[in-house]
Amino acid sequence: MKATRLLSELMLLQAHGRLSSRELAERLEISERTAHRDMEALSAAGVPVFALRGAQGGWELAKGWRTKVPGLDEAELRGLLMAQPSALGDPRLAAAAERAFGKLMAALPGSMRERAESIRARLHIDPSGWRPSSEDISALPIVQEAVSRDVKLSFMYTKADEETAPRTVDPLGVVCKQTVWYLVARAPAGMRSYRISRMSKVVALAVPFKRPANFDLAAHWNASTAELNRQRTAFRATLAMSKEAVRSLRGWCPLTPAGDRWPAVKLPSGWRIFDVEFESASMAQFVSLGFGPRTRVLEPEALRTSVQEDLAAAAESIRLTAT
Repeated sequence: MKATRLLSELMLLQAHGRLSSRELAERLEISERTAHRDMEALSAAGVPVFALRGAQGGWELAKGWRTKVPGLDEAELRGLLMAQPSALGDPRLAAAAERAFGKLMAALPGSMRERAESIRARLHIDPSGWRPSSEDISALPIVQEAVSRDVKLSFMYTKADEETAPRTVDPLGVVCKQTVWYLVARAPAGMRSYRISRMSKVVALAVPFKRPANFDLAAHWNASTAELNRQRTAFRATLAMSKEAVRSLRGWCPLTPAGDRWPAVKLPSGWRIFDVEFESASMAQFVSLGFGPRTRVLEPEALRTSVQEDLAAAAESIRLTAT
């Protein structure tokens, strides 16, 4: 903790040129006495920091002295700033990343630091969706600890069908896909990926494991997601939809205009016909029912029949309730 604080104080001095013990204390939420002792510790360690007396006095680094960081060109600086800490989604991770980001910014040369601050002022990343997220990543710090120490990880895992079972795995890496976090691990049955929000009772065991030689996390993730996409069987349906339905559905599923195959179908003004690719038949039925009178199923026949039966059942239920 002290080493981290000393580094933070050093970076602050580099960024601001001169700071009093009171200013250092306020920025780091410590006492002035602690700030004073830290400056003496830096000096004893060979860092050329010295005190200036008087009303405008304070602590200052020797002119021209600074910690060394590799130079960044303009493209590298923009790329770094695009990865804003807020994009991590989780407030605790974002706060820790913001502190580290501040230290890096403080170590930049003055002209580049000004350029970086100008770029950041023109960029904001909002990682939250329009709908509230149910992702609980409270287990992430324990997972990260097991990954960094190469020790086995034990947890209870709830699958999508809500079946829960114990797991003990060799954790190899953590992947963040948008704002969803996954653990990539070696299980008894082979390599697996676990959604961290579905993990509970997570324990990093005091049992080391040998990491696979030359394991490439990014390459493994890309290969496994590509295989998942190949295995996924899409359900295709042809729908006639209003403008409002098209706008809503376009962000969910791939749409391909298909009006030329249905020249005889009479539609209300503004309606269009699309071939729609759904993840499953149940999703196609859910969406078709959800849009109600703003959509019409043209094919397949089985989906059209199923939707009509559900609509008839809903109408009958409403009639019975009303009577």
